[in-house]
Amino acid sequence: MNFDLLIENLKNPALLFFLLGVLAVRVKSDLYIPENSSKFISIYLLFAIGFKGGQELAHSTFDVSILWCVLFGVLAAISIPIYTFFILKRKLSVANSGAIAAAYGSVSAVTFVTAISFLEMQNISYSGHMVAVMALMEAPAIIVGIILIRLFTKSKKEVHSYSLKQIIVHSLTNGSVFLIVGSLVIGYVASEEQAMGIKPFTNDLFKGFLALFLLDMGLVCGKKLSDFTKYGNFTILFASIIPLINGCVVAYTSGLFLTQTGDRFLLAILAASASYIAVPAAMKIAVPQANPGLYVPMAIGVTFPINLTLGIPFYYYILNSY
Repeated sequence: MNFDLLIENLKNPALLFFLLGVLAVRVKSDLYIPENSSKFISIYLLFAIGFKGGQELAHSTFDVSILWCVLFGVLAAISIPIYTFFILKRKLSVANSGAIAAAYGSVSAVTFVTAISFLEMQNISYSGHMVAVMALMEAPAIIVGIILIRLFTKSKKEVHSYSLKQIIVHSLTNGSVFLIVGSLVIGYVASEEQAMGIKPFTNDLFKGFLALFLLDMGLVCGKKLSDFTKYGNFTILFASIIPLINGCVVAYTSGLFLTQTGDRFLLAILAASASYIAVPAAMKIAVPQANPGLYVPMAIGVTFPINLTLGIPFYYYILNSY
């Protein structure tokens, strides 16, 4: 069953367009996406993810379990980038360490959707507000990643000239972060009738723009594939082991405040996944010196298939073992 899930997701058009971009570079095709178009696609994805998450949150009935889910998800999105940044910084540059840490603190919507399909096949229920939790986990990881990059790329004199408050405010007002958080708020306050007016743009076109974005990421990664392979086992081991650790820790600890297996499973998957949509879109704008040839292949080429083949059944086993 897990093998079937893997095969099914390898047929996902978005993933295949990513591979097409890599192939285009390897065969020296003149295929490219103009810079202005690439930036527009990045902005669109951040806008759509935030708005849809806000709509899901607005449709949820608030209770203690929702509050705990949101708080736990945000805490994971903050803590994972912090501890992984210092592991990564031992081998990589500050910019690359911050971008990768943000990617692993953030989430993968495709992995999340795959996990939902697994739950449905197992006839296990889950709460609708988990989609909003997923969206709410995007921004904190990006903010923490940008803060860490700013803190550790400044000289001591420059660090002392800025208070932590100023750095946080600057990170929150960064265009990419501001857009996804602002879209989340707008999606929350907009009525369902008003939201329907732009639903064809935010929902129906999303997968098409996602495919184009991953095609662009494939082109970028194909050009910088050597940057990923030259770090050898370190990046491969990180992308393989860290997600499993994060997922297992969350699978265990979520039992302290949640009883619903489906919600706990989805929280574990969110903690274990790595973003190859929102974070690359944000870092492309906020930290252009970070190399997408590192964090995108790590997230989509290593972590994504490992979560499908090992992570999903393993987290499920943990949740049913006690």
